[in-house]
This record gives sequence, C-alpha cells and structure tokens, in this order.
Amino acid sequence: MSRAASGGQPALAERAETTAPPRSPHPVLPPAWPPAATRPVDDLIAVEPGTPWADDPYARALRAGHGPLFLRRLSDPDRPGQGELLSLDVERWCAAADAVDLAVLRRCTGPVMDVGCGPGRLVAELAARGMPALGVDLSPAAVSRTRRRGGTAVRRSVFARLPREGRWTTLLLMDGNIGIGGDPVALLTRLHRLAAPGGRLLAEAAPDDVDERLTVRVEDGHGRHGRPFPWARVGVTALLRASDAAGWILTGRWTADGRPFVELHRPKPSYDAPDPTAPGGPAPA
Repeated sequence: MSRAASGGQPALAERAETTAPPRSPHPVLPPAWPPAATRPVDDLIAVEPGTPWADDPYARALRAGHGPLFLRRLSDPDRPGQGELLSLDVERWCAAADAVDLAVLRRCTGPVMDVGCGPGRLVAELAARGMPALGVDLSPAAVSRTRRRGGTAVRRSVFARLPREGRWTTLLLMDGNIGIGGDPVALLTRLHRLAAPGGRLLAEAAPDDVDERLTVRVEDGHGRHGRPFPWARVGVTALLRASDAAGWILTGRWTADGRPFVELHRPKPSYDAPDPTAPGGPAPA
C-alpha cells in the first residue's frame, strides 16, 4: 500500500548525504534467513474474498502495473455512500525506486524491514545493494511481485508474529503506510518492539497537516471494490505525537519532492524507559 498521490510536484528538496554503497548481485542475508529460491511459498495461500489489499482490484492493478486505483472514504461501512476518492500512485509503486526513495534508502543499515512493501521497489533496491531486507505485506500479488524483482517478502500482517522480532536495525514505513490498522499509536508501538535497541524507523507522513481516522475501501475506476477497513491519515505533527506516545525519539525530519519524512530511533537499553504496555511492565504507582 502506498500513499495517496499529492497535487503538485515541487523540486527535489534533499541532496544525497552519502555516496550510495556499491551494488552487489549477491545480497548477504542474515543468519537463518531462508533464501527466496528455497523458502516455502505457503504464505501465498488463497485469501478470503474481499480481504483488503489482498484481492481485486488491488491485485489486478499490481499485476497490470498501473491504475486507476483509489481509496474511497466511507462514512458508514454498512451503507457506503459516494465519499471522497483518494488516488493511489500505483505507477510509482511498480516502478524502480526514484530519487526521493534512494535518499531515504541511503539512511538504512541492515537488516531492514519494509512494512507494507507493496510490489517491492524498495526491498528490491536494497537487495541489489547487498543489504538484507524483508518486505511484509498482506497482498499475495504484492509479495509475488517483490520476489520476482529479486526481493524477499512474506505475506503477513505486521501485527502477526514476524522473523527477527526486536532485531531489525531499520524499519521502513513509506507511502502512507502509517495508516495501517487505523491506529498510528498501536502501529508505532508494534514497530518499536520489532526494532533493535538503537534501531531506526524511517516514516513518511501525509503531505497535509491532517490527523484522521477513516473507514475506506479500495476500488478501481470500473465499479469493482473490496470490503471496508480502518485506515488513518496523519501529517508530520500527528505522526510525531503518535511516535512520542509509542516511545520513539525524533532524530531527523525533511521534505523531498513534496513528501515529508521523519527519522525516529528506539533508545538503547541504558536510556530506554520501561515500557508500561509490555508484558511484565511496571505496575501503576
């Protein structure tokens, strides 16, 4: 899943801060990480008809490599009216990583998890650079396309059990995926537990200063749609508020080509306050 396409296209605002690492045709994967060629494909099982992000029209758009594709804002999931359409940038997701993406990837150190990887442009780019990376997505079509591009991906919810929990050096949350689940604090709390101590989260916010909880559905321009599901849209201010509640520390923010980003860090243990939401956390005073 990706962010809704914004309006204009301002000039690229960020210069590359470091030289891109040399590309390697043979990415070095973490210990006990099964190669894509030998990994079982049981995570590409059939899904329930109407499952968000897992069937038509989303899968159809990914296979075609283009839209039209939209999120329709619904006021009442049981009585879906003709709410606002938010355009989804399928063409950009299915293309190679662009200059803005590459500037984000230069901040990554491996291993990297891309949450909501979609068709895998970022995972594939990291793999080509020799950096271990795993994409996580609910869509079988997205996972399949990521693997065909040379990336490693699993079909799973970010809230389900995942490999290397608590040991990811970098987490990516791009293209509006801060909306996953409709509760940014819950999502960022989950990512905090996936990250290694001292690890970073590179997150993209909505281009507007918004803080919305929505019910939406995916639909194309031909009357086909999936079932309703919860989503969120948050700008930088709301994202930082949610990240603070989840225990992240802000270490950077920037905007490039109209896309706002933040860099967050999970404190190392010596500076890490006890997590009252974690099992065995401190009891209230």
